[in-house]
Amino acid sequence: MYIAILVTFWAWAALELALLVRDLMRGMGGTSQDRGTRRLLALSYLVSIAAAVAVGRLLTGSAWRLGPWHQAAGLAFLLAGLTIRIWAVVVLGAAFRTTVEVDVGQAVVDSGPYRWVRHPAYTGLLLVGAGIGLAVGNWLSLVVLILLPLPAMLRRIAVEEVILTKVMGASYTAYQARTKRLLPGLW
Repeated sequence: MYIAILVTFWAWAALELALLVRDLMRGMGGTSQDRGTRRLLALSYLVSIAAAVAVGRLLTGSAWRLGPWHQAAGLAFLLAGLTIRIWAVVVLGAAFRTTVEVDVGQAVVDSGPYRWVRHPAYTGLLLVGAGIGLAVGNWLSLVVLILLPLPAMLRRIAVEEVILTKVMGASYTAYQARTKRLLPGLW
């Protein structure tokens, strides 16, 4: 199980690197509208993963320890998060960027995972974080991996939605009215 978790984690890391390289090779990924959110989000995940692993090593055998199911649950969350993130990237296609950037004339995408939430790629990231937290094996690591990156993600979403509304106008506002941000049916 441990090997499957590591392979899935590194597949996620490779995906993120590949998306960044793809943007650079296409001359995309400009940061003029991003307001530092790509860097902030990446840094928040790096710090939270390091903190969760450190906490996991410190709390081995404590009351914070999860049950024997934690690795299977962690792998399931990692796989679900990676799948949703890839699905979101594929559905957006060339419009997906690692920075906040919207092409003039770009249409609202409301198919695939975008029919349920406006930011499924971030939903996938939240699930990946929860999966890593579960795989580490204690409740505190799980909390760290969900809550520490959350402010950066919410900042990113706020910046992104301003740009999307500015560029897409009424069609994006209508889309906002009928879909949730990150969690289908909830928020």
